[in-house]
Amino acid sequence: MAFSSEIIAWYNLNKRDLPWRHTQDPYVIWLSEVILQQTRVEQGLPYFHRFLSHYPDVTSFAEAPEDEILLHWQGLGYYSRARNMHRAAKTVVAEYAGIFPARYDDLIKLKGVGEYTAAAIASFAGNEAKAVVDGNVFRTLARYFGIDAPINSSKGKKLFLALAQELLEVTQPGIYNQAVMEFGAMQCKPKNPDCATCVLQLDCKARREGRVAQLPVKIKSKPSRNRYFNYFVIVDGDRILMNKRGRGDIWENLYELPLIETPYQMETHELANTPAVVACFGATAALRLLAGPVKHVLSHQNLFAQFIAVHVNGGIGDKKMKWGYVFIKDLGTLAKPKLIYSFLKDYMFE
Repeated sequence: MAFSSEIIAWYNLNKRDLPWRHTQDPYVIWLSEVILQQTRVEQGLPYFHRFLSHYPDVTSFAEAPEDEILLHWQGLGYYSRARNMHRAAKTVVAEYAGIFPARYDDLIKLKGVGEYTAAAIASFAGNEAKAVVDGNVFRTLARYFGIDAPINSSKGKKLFLALAQELLEVTQPGIYNQAVMEFGAMQCKPKNPDCATCVLQLDCKARREGRVAQLPVKIKSKPSRNRYFNYFVIVDGDRILMNKRGRGDIWENLYELPLIETPYQMETHELANTPAVVACFGATAALRLLAGPVKHVLSHQNLFAQFIAVHVNGGIGDKKMKWGYVFIKDLGTLAKPKLIYSFLKDYMFE
């Protein structure tokens, strides 16, 4: 089709020189694809190089401690993806003798590998005729063909996947998939795309109908819930009190400051009199606001965090509590949510 040939021709002239485009190693491509699902290329490149330098193959990735994987992932968010990568690597070592699979049917079985990632790896590494559909592809196809079906509906996803498979250049699926994704990232951008220089402008239905800004269509998700986090900064000489989060909530196994969550944003004088604070620090503890409230947006959650210094006459010491002291010099070795990392970097020690 003219669409596919135009996209490939554009790609050959305009593609960025990216390291994962110089290999067909499915392990390297897997690393790049998962990282780029989290962030833009410019921000993702240092993470890609960091992971590849520490873990040049899937076996070294699988053998690394989870805390170490999370530390290298720090700042990308969605830490469950890093944990899923670790589990997938262990599966490859156990079931594929440490040889990362390149077939779609094998890839789709790995933890954290969905249809898009499996199709991307299979087509880039094995030239398998599987179409990729990511945000860039959704947007390009919706605009070019003038499709109103919501991209996050079951019907819409099926429609776009079928169309993408129909458009796939089967003699060079890997090149075509990279081309259409690159086109969406660089040319058919979400906001203010440069339609005047677009090679597809004459046949683009959205441009003809003046609907570029309205496509693609996406069903609005449910409103995010608000949560109010009160982080406490308790320093004892060269140590600081920290907490390792458990299962069943955000940031599993990451380190944070001692936390007490409240149903709404409280001033420090009100917070000091809550049963939870009194139970932890006593009724005479002096609280002083260091920073915040800071809004931190997650999927379906808005966190409003404030950071509070705690002073207790006689000190808190090492009495039995759910938190534990770590040496300040060792903070850099702990995997932390970006919210905590940024506070410590800006206000404290790192």
